[in-house]
Amino acid sequence: MREYKFGFIGTGNMGSALASAVANAIGGNEVALTDKSPEKAEILSKKIGANVVDISELVLCSKYIFLGVKPQMLNDLFSQINIHLKGRKDRFVLISMAAGVSIDDIKKKSSAYFPVIRIMPNTPVETGNGMILYCCDNLVSDTEKEDFKDALSKAGKLDEIDEKLIDAASAVSGCGPAFVYMFAEALADGAVECGLPRDKALNYAAQTILGAGDMILKSGKHPELLKDNVCSPAGSTIAGVHALENSNFRAACIDAVN
Repeated sequence: MREYKFGFIGTGNMGSALASAVANAIGGNEVALTDKSPEKAEILSKKIGANVVDISELVLCSKYIFLGVKPQMLNDLFSQINIHLKGRKDRFVLISMAAGVSIDDIKKKSSAYFPVIRIMPNTPVETGNGMILYCCDNLVSDTEKEDFKDALSKAGKLDEIDEKLIDAASAVSGCGPAFVYMFAEALADGAVECGLPRDKALNYAAQTILGAGDMILKSGKHPELLKDNVCSPAGSTIAGVHALENSNFRAACIDAVN
């Protein structure tokens, strides 16, 4: 059996997006894939030039092992792979993207002592504009952390966070895209009601959200100041802000994250 740098167990939407980003960064030949649906893994492998292997080979031969399964599937997964994890004599890193499952939980399920990285990505990793939150246990070396970050650099931005804050953070970055899509749709609906064609309304709404987000990141200015800069006295923008405030817009956003 040959060695692989990164192995992905599960090629669903998120696993496929991350595997694609890793293959783009380090080359598909360094990536192994496995899935309960071999057809899905084969389709992805042809797209990114990766290798489809069985789960035992992936676990035994990958330096970084991504667990791309839903939280409720972890117990069944570990019942399959624990014997292979415990049999390894070389160093490897386990990477979990299971929501709500702590690093300690992963270690208990695996009944083993090895480095673990926990990540919470969001769906825009598919286009290379994602936000990936991550935290590491104290066994992860600086070199391993840098390898991990370099491999995922094509997926978007990465930020290390204390594990006790990762649920709150992922309520913004992980759930947030759904809230933004609702806002984009609502903006477009308003424009359609005013007579704008649907395709133009969606295009303008999406580009406006993209540009506004970019201004927050690049200007370093507080959103309140950026908002004030758009609001001319007695103008249409401040009237729209008033309408949003009347509908408890900011309170609704806070409630959604909570």
